[in-house]
Amino acid sequence: MDIDIGFWLTLLLAVTLVIWVADKLFRLKAKKGPVGSVVETSNSLISVFFVVLVIRSFIVEPFTIPSGSMLPTLQVHDFILVSKFSYGLRLPITNTKIIETGEPKRGDVMVFKYPKDRSINFIKRVVGLPGDRVVVRDNQLTINGKLVARDLVNEKEGNGIWHREYVEQLGHATHLIWQQGRINPYTGQKVIPSRTQGEWIVPDGHYFVMGDNRDNSNDSRFWGMVPEKLVVGRAFLIWMHWDGLTSLPHFSRNGSIDQVEAK
Repeated sequence: MDIDIGFWLTLLLAVTLVIWVADKLFRLKAKKGPVGSVVETSNSLISVFFVVLVIRSFIVEPFTIPSGSMLPTLQVHDFILVSKFSYGLRLPITNTKIIETGEPKRGDVMVFKYPKDRSINFIKRVVGLPGDRVVVRDNQLTINGKLVARDLVNEKEGNGIWHREYVEQLGHATHLIWQQGRINPYTGQKVIPSRTQGEWIVPDGHYFVMGDNRDNSNDSRFWGMVPEKLVVGRAFLIWMHWDGLTSLPHFSRNGSIDQVEAK
């Protein structure tokens, strides 16, 4: 479960402001002992909490990638930055939009609150916009009756599994996708996972999202559309990759997400 940093930053700012008001009324900082020290420290942190909260809520927010659903575009343990103003300025905690600045575009990599559990942030690619008819049949994506262009760039088989890599053109984004499935041991035919296929109509005020790891992504094909009110922001930059405490962080993947995808 994600830690709601926005909530805790808002709470800390509120607590420090209460202490500041109490200090102005009762001159707490002038008292000797731990009370005075705590008040002085609290007062010095007000500006820090305020600046961090404003930056995180309205400008940019860091996230880490916890799963492989966006492979090969985003790897597990990539550290990314998400623009908080691309889709409108929103209040912390409630996520209520207060200023319109733009809307998700087809092909965007978008962070949003998981509709089934709003304490969790998800990241997927925007495939369907409001009013779109999205069809996935034989692993081919069609939007409003038009096939989404893609080119096969890699294919391999092994251990009863087939794997294909495509360059896909989705809206403004040229990016890589992975598709895979089982090989029938009796016929040698490639089996397309039926659970990833289907047809959907995107209602007003909602978005249809999919992972770039098309056959290994928990996305709109399984739990439905993303309401506009749950949108968090647009992922635009990989700034670090760090596998954990047993390794050193590295910056070989640094750059905009589209640049990384195009490599």
